[in-house]
Amino acid sequence: MAALPLAGLDGQRFDVAVIGAGVNGASAAQHLQAAGYRTLLVDKGDFGAGSSSRSSRILGNGLRYLAPGRSLWDFVRHPSRFRTACRMATYALGARTQMVEETGERVRAVNFCYPIYSDSQYAPWQIRAAFALLGVLNKGGTSLGYKMLGREEALALPLVRWIRTPEKLRSVALHHQYQFDWPERVVLDTAFDAERMGAVVRNHTAVTGLERLPSKAWRIGLEDSADRGGGIGRATVEAAMVINAAGIWIDRVNGLAKPGAKRRITGTKGVHIAVRLPPECQDYCVVSLNRDNEQIYCVPWRGGLHYIGPTESLYDGDPDDIRPTEPEIEWLLDEFRHLVPGAGIGRRDVLYAWAGVRPLTHDPALPKGNRARRIHDQADDGMEGVLSITAGPIMSHRVAGRDLAQAVAAHMKPSAAPQPLSFAARSLPVEPGSPALLNHEPSVTVAQLRAAAATEQPHDLVDLLFRRVGLGWGETMAREGADTAARAVADILGWDEARIGREVADYRDYLARMHLLDAGPG
Repeated sequence: MAALPLAGLDGQRFDVAVIGAGVNGASAAQHLQAAGYRTLLVDKGDFGAGSSSRSSRILGNGLRYLAPGRSLWDFVRHPSRFRTACRMATYALGARTQMVEETGERVRAVNFCYPIYSDSQYAPWQIRAAFALLGVLNKGGTSLGYKMLGREEALALPLVRWIRTPEKLRSVALHHQYQFDWPERVVLDTAFDAERMGAVVRNHTAVTGLERLPSKAWRIGLEDSADRGGGIGRATVEAAMVINAAGIWIDRVNGLAKPGAKRRITGTKGVHIAVRLPPECQDYCVVSLNRDNEQIYCVPWRGGLHYIGPTESLYDGDPDDIRPTEPEIEWLLDEFRHLVPGAGIGRRDVLYAWAGVRPLTHDPALPKGNRARRIHDQADDGMEGVLSITAGPIMSHRVAGRDLAQAVAAHMKPSAAPQPLSFAARSLPVEPGSPALLNHEPSVTVAQLRAAAATEQPHDLVDLLFRRVGLGWGETMAREGADTAARAVADILGWDEARIGREVADYRDYLARMHLLDAGPG
């Protein structure tokens, strides 16, 4: 539904306030409301607009967690790391099975090809052992689709035939991975299911204050961070507990409650680029290690495209201004040319790019952060009643939401009866005869765009075209449809001619600035 004026929340009390409406915050709100807690979910930006929308989009099978580092002896010397790796792999496998079986509309299967060379870090027997362990941990879940291909059979596959030094290739591990075709929509599905059950969910609502009261509740200051037609709104609410799921902004949010609070986040920046490869490559992905010993993918993408990534660099810049740079694009191209020289990809082939920062767990022993998801009870930092979640990947968000609800239950009882949640994919209504917004994207109609504008709290064209209907991720990023889209929803969102012009200009500027897409007239 459309968001009510913020002033209407002033003075209200909640059992739990969730700050951050990315995939983990939305899942926490959904599970908490289902458990009977009166829940508030807020985000200073749009639902799922941060790291959740900027990931590699892989619903992983847990294989990456089983990589021991530079030597198998790492797991022998540090058995706790091996236990953590198995736990995280189990989470990944469970999430994979649940998404495929219960929300299959939001994922697609991809053939992942992992080449193994005579000088690779991992030998074929190690890969076989890892998949054997995954098979045990999978416990009857969705098939891994794993088989080891010999050299000749592998080199007959699309994309694989162009890999480097084929004379050194020993085998290829082929397995099935799944891709979140539209992660932002997963966040929206989850947040709006929480709303269906009675949660208050609001985007573009910034937290401006966080204060512990003598009653042991938390006073939370809120402010509209977008013009909703009535000027800037403000409200103050109370909550018995707070979940800080603000991702890369977690430390900033904790700082509102306690200046100098413990550091929880180490951010690593991931950049991806979109290119077009020959049609026969469409169902195939190559994944390997780059020359820094970190993973690199070339993954099928929408409209016959592929995306290449990610980078892995420490990020301590402005979390509100994360975008790809030309040196990062050149680095990715160089690494991809090293991996798949036969593809002949250069800068001219890059259609657009995107960048995000992973909110990994800060760990002094791991300079690039710890990938193990953790729930921090902030009582150890003088903030009793506040929980923070770090390093929660999109693939295991449902487990994270469940675990956060259980962590809250350890502190307090719900105020209402539980109710069933739903993992079903939310669909916009189909209106026969409504024209397509873009001729080459017939699946999205003007009627659906209008329905999203009326019921799903968009503020601008970026909210609409990227996160409500998904057209922003096409080859042209829907720039040619910006004017049509703005005019189609102007009456619903109260936009006059001047606002329509600003929206179109701002959308094209966003594509040029955040995605390095030529934002000239469509």
